[in-house]
Amino acid sequence: MARRLNGEFSAASMADIAFLLLIFFLVATTMDIDTGLYRVIPPLSDQTPPEIKERNVWVVLVNSNDQLMVEGNQMPITMLRQKTKEFLLNPKNKADLPEKSVRNIEPFGEIEVTKGIISVKNDRATSYGMFVKVMNELIAAGNEVKNEFSMKRFGKNYEDLPGHLQSAVRSAVPSIISESEPMHIGSNEK
Repeated sequence: MARRLNGEFSAASMADIAFLLLIFFLVATTMDIDTGLYRVIPPLSDQTPPEIKERNVWVVLVNSNDQLMVEGNQMPITMLRQKTKEFLLNPKNKADLPEKSVRNIEPFGEIEVTKGIISVKNDRATSYGMFVKVMNELIAAGNEVKNEFSMKRFGKNYEDLPGHLQSAVRSAVPSIISESEPMHIGSNEK
């Protein structure tokens, strides 16, 4: 009599193999970690925002072609940091740069503080890389201004100061950056 081969096989070992393949995949695969910019979003307020004079707002636009415009003029990104520092400090009290107001800030006493705000607007089609470059330059300019101020006043880098003095320096030389919701700037889309 001929023997028939049984068509069944053990499914238990297949489950073990699938589990081992899953473990191998998880261990051997690299997963890209999303990176981004750290931002603190202000709480929602019922108050109407205060009126801000046009000279106190510095408008930075990035269009869909990754071109940078500052106050209506095209600018290379290499100049952005220096121009931002000039805007934040307004050393010569120019009429086209932000106003200053006298504030009493401990431990400096009465000091002139700029009312400048940097407004960043970008197109929805702006590359993430360009957006990050622009934000890095703006933040670096603010950090350099704080560092120069703290070196002048305390002879130390801003990062080396204790927390209460860092807070005082931030109040004396604020660098406020306002990000608008992306829109279509200079593109054909509506």
